[in-house]
Formats: sequence, structure tokens, C-alpha cells
Amino acid sequence: MTVTRRTLIAAACIAAATLSGCASFVGPRDVEVPMHRLQAGLEKRFPVHHRALGLFDIELVRPQLAADGQSDRLALKTDLAVTSLLARSGWQGSLTLSGYLKVDNVRNAVYLADARLDNFIVDGMDERTQGRLGAVGNVLADSLIRDLPLYTFKLEDLRYAGVQFQPTYIRASERGLLIHLEPLSQR
Repeated sequence: MTVTRRTLIAAACIAAATLSGCASFVGPRDVEVPMHRLQAGLEKRFPVHHRALGLFDIELVRPQLAADGQSDRLALKTDLAVTSLLARSGWQGSLTLSGYLKVDNVRNAVYLADARLDNFIVDGMDERTQGRLGAVGNVLADSLIRDLPLYTFKLEDLRYAGVQFQPTYIRASERGLLIHLEPLSQR
């Protein structure tokens, strides 16, 4: 083997070692997902249909997301239509629920956790019936939040400079979500 060939092989090995070591220099990073992107993704998952007590069909439409900067909760307001299967009558109203942001690393998605029904109004419905539906509203809110991702990560969202990342912290702001990503440790 000639000296030039040995020099080239040595240089290639040093370059490879240096470049592979660069991956360890890529540290944590923050990614911002704007509110309009969250809103557009959420609108694709609506309308949502739910049957309550076997007597009412509830349809949720026109979702609107809003961040509460004070409590780090994200609010989801929807219009709703309630139809009684027995009386064949219907009502309109609105539902507002909120929750804390939670990252599900198995499904690579962001969900709301700790659902709370903040507002449940059905126009023109008597108080007794609205009270029954209000109790169902909490179950509906929990079910909706548990099954409805606000944001799903794409593979390229979690890979940067050849390094795989995992979301570790998430925070809501009026501009959108701020997601903190940490590189996965090399094993």
C-alpha cells in the first residue's frame, strides 16, 4: 500500500469518526407549532358524532382552539347540535372544554389531558333535560379529548441532523405550541 493510499484511508476514517461524533453535539431543541396549523388539523377531524344515553344524537362542529396563558390549559370550543331520537326535535348550542397538554410518545401525538367541561349550553332546551345532557357532557368531553389528537408528529419533526428526538415537554401559548425535544440516547 502506498503512502498516499494510507493517507487517504486514514483521512477517511478520521472524517467518519468526526462526523459520527457530530451527532452527539446536537442537543435539545424547541419546535413551535403555530395555532393556525393546529386549527387546520383539528378541523379535518370534525364533525364528531356521539350518541348520549341512547336518546340523543350529538354532533360537534366548528372547533375553535384557544390557549389560556394563565393556566397552560388549551380550550376547545365547538358548536353542537342535539337531536332527540324520541321527540324528533333538535337544539343548537355550544360546548367548551379544556385540558392540559400531554405528549403520547407511542402514538407520536399531542392530546389534551385532565378534561374539564367549562361550558355546556343548549339553546331552548328545558333545564331538566339540559341537566341530564350536562352530565353526559363530561363523559363526552373526556372521550373527545382522549381520542382526538391535536397534533401528530411527522417523522421529519422528530429527526434532525441524523439524530432521533423525543418530545419531553410541551407548553401552550397564544401563538401555538412550544414543544421541547431531547435527542434519544444512543445505545
